Amino acid sequence: MKKVISKQSSSSPSKRSLIKSVGAVGIYSLIDPVIKAGAWAAGSDAPEKTDVKVSFIALTDCSSVVMANQLGLDKKYGIKIIPTKEASWAAIRDKLINGENDLSHILYGLVYGLQMGIGGQQKDMSILMTLNNNGQAITLSKALYQKGLTDGSKLREVMDKEKRDFTFAHTFPTGTHAMWLYYWLANYGINPLKEVKVITVPPPQMVANMRSGNMDGYCVGEPWNARAIADGIGFTAITTQEIWPDHPEKVLGTTADFVKKYPNTARAVTSAILEASKFIDSSAKSRHETATVVSAPSFVNTDMNIIQDRMMGRYTNGIGKTWDDPNAMKFYNEGKANFPYLSDGMWFLTQHKRWGLLKEHPNYLEVAKKVNNIELYKQAATAANVPIPKSDMRSSKLFDGKVWNGQDPKAYADSFKVRV
Repeated sequence: MKKVISKQSSSSPSKRSLIKSVGAVGIYSLIDPVIKAGAWAAGSDAPEKTDVKVSFIALTDCSSVVMANQLGLDKKYGIKIIPTKEASWAAIRDKLINGENDLSHILYGLVYGLQMGIGGQQKDMSILMTLNNNGQAITLSKALYQKGLTDGSKLREVMDKEKRDFTFAHTFPTGTHAMWLYYWLANYGINPLKEVKVITVPPPQMVANMRSGNMDGYCVGEPWNARAIADGIGFTAITTQEIWPDHPEKVLGTTADFVKKYPNTARAVTSAILEASKFIDSSAKSRHETATVVSAPSFVNTDMNIIQDRMMGRYTNGIGKTWDDPNAMKFYNEGKANFPYLSDGMWFLTQHKRWGLLKEHPNYLEVAKKVNNIELYKQAATAANVPIPKSDMRSSKLFDGKVWNGQDPKAYADSFKVRV
């Protein structure tokens, strides 16, 4: 890279000023891809590893990982992303930790759990970017609907009448779906760890387990909520974007060791996936193309229309309500969906403490700064011409009226009436 820009920098004062103001990474993004490939071959910014295995689960929000490969955006950055399908989040965790896979489409809370030594052996981790906001849901069984439930407001009443074990499923104990499910149940005065039975089920197996009567409800990513409606076995009680508009969801995660050993590779993968994210959100046509691609057996393996409708924001809850959701799954949102906000990571730690997964309050900000690799993200975003927010923190109001802004995480974690 240095050989390419050195010729430009010596030619005129104006070009020297451009390099100084934009920076090497910014200049690099302006170079023709053919020249760029040559620079990678000879320069210090060359990816240390060119074939990169990025694991994923069969969920709609794996789309940017898949499309970075399918659109050839990885080649632009001198790498080959190899999307690697896994059966469960436990498999994702294990193969990431042992180095069998390099990076992963992964649950935000799973990464933080590993960093803190819960939900698996302790391992220093790195989040390179957020892959999406929104787009998950809580599905309840049709049997509950027949008893008068349309949302969570009457759940306590039904539980008190029936006096049985009510079973709900999430996808991983420290993951996002567990936290959305717990937050929702607690809003109705139900302690998820004391008053119901909670089980862990891999996302693609949710529908089959509900069909067989193994659960009353579950929280999972799409398309497995829409699939339950199409199969006539469940209905959407609430979407997760109703719980927290534009909430963080999946991330591109890896071990800290991988980033230390292969920093250029990690940056290149992030840039390629950022460009794929931008493509998906660019138009309805792009979302249709994406839904068509990821519906294939090697990826999500379900009907394209089941994926496409909720990806487009076309929702039905399965019991008579239809709407266009402005907060459907967002892959890019002018870069706001992708930035690894420190406050997002800290929120998961507050919930891990709330539910007794963490016994003591950690140093919330210190952990988030260690895990969320903001500097590498900014480099990758600059290369991919993606806007960078002004602040590493953001403020959000959840559906119970509580505001989360990362300013006092200890007080926030201790403020909930329903907790362990």
